[in-house]
Parts: sequence; C-alpha cells; structure tokens
Amino acid sequence: MRMTVAAITDPMGAADRITAQFAFLNEADRLKSVLRGTTLNDGSRRENSAEHSWHIMLYAAVMAEHAVRPVALDRVIRMLLLHDIVEIDAGDTPIHGAHDAGAQAEAEARAAERIFGLLPPDQAEAFRALWDEFEAAETDDAIFAKAIDRVQPVMSNLESGGGTWPEYNVTAAQLDARVGVKVRRGAPAIWDMLKSRIDAWFDRAAQD
Repeated sequence: MRMTVAAITDPMGAADRITAQFAFLNEADRLKSVLRGTTLNDGSRRENSAEHSWHIMLYAAVMAEHAVRPVALDRVIRMLLLHDIVEIDAGDTPIHGAHDAGAQAEAEARAAERIFGLLPPDQAEAFRALWDEFEAAETDDAIFAKAIDRVQPVMSNLESGGGTWPEYNVTAAQLDARVGVKVRRGAPAIWDMLKSRIDAWFDRAAQD
C-alpha cells in the first residue's frame, strides 16, 4: 500500500491548520473509552471502539484477497479507520441489541458533522466523504469494508466460546440476517468458512 500526500496551501495558515488537526486528534482519543458489545478474544473484558477499528484495519490488510471484487486497500483501511469515530458522541450500538436504527443513524450523522468539522475544511470534507461512502455501502471498497467490519466480532465471539451471543439471545437465523448477508456481499469465501464454525457453536449450545 503506497500513499502520497500533496502539500496543502491553506489560507488558514500553518499554525491554525495544525491547531485544528490537533483538536480532531485529541477528540479522537475519546474513542478509546467507548466500550462495545463484543469482548476480546480471550473473553477477559469488552473491547473498546478504538481497538475494534485497529483490528478490522488489520483484518482488511490480511484478507483483502478474499474481496468479491478487487478493492483499493488504502481506501478500505481509511474507511475502517474513520467509520466508528462517530461513536464518541453516539455510542456503540450492538448489532444484536434493541435500538431505533433511524434515531441512531441521525445521531451518528450529527456526530460526523461535529467531529470531522474540527478538521481544516479540506480534510473535513475528504474524511466525511469516506465516512458517507462506508455508510452507503455501494462501492466495491465500502462493500468489502462493511463485510470485514462484521467479520471481526463474529470471530471474537467464536474465539471466546460464544462471547456475548448468549447475553443478546442471538440465534443462528438472526446472525445470518444481520451479519451473514453483509459478509457474503463483500467476502463470500470468508463467510463460507465461518459458517461451519457458527453452525457448530449453535449446535453445541442447543445441546447444553
């Protein structure tokens, strides 16, 4: 992955630009305190959203070859870097929890406006465009990024013996509808591999 960044001529001036960038970066630190509905693989504690973002970027870098169509890995990784930053304001909404999807989407859009708005205008526009692209999930890059975002929590739950699935009363059908559909759309080979482990876990759970 190779990225080049052109020098920016900004009427803000260098000092104001750097001040705005630091304001955004300092705000992003708060993502480390947002706890998710998924535990670490060892089940010892809930992961935070910053850890999740790092992990799915690594997932994408390792597993991009399984994308249903070729993707620009640098763009995928940047989407995944930014996708959950809105949780600083809106919080994490577990995919298997009960919530108002429309209200959550509105809260996240407001958060995107505020948080990306801390940046200099050119960066604010570029970052917000990537976030919107991820949310819309219409381009090949976003479809794969969405798939990988769904894969990592499944693997964490499998590795931790079911993780928080029992807590949220997750069923195999629910998992397929809320997760499998998105993973198959972007990386069907990965879902095919996971499906056998998922089925085995639910079979064991039914016998307990």
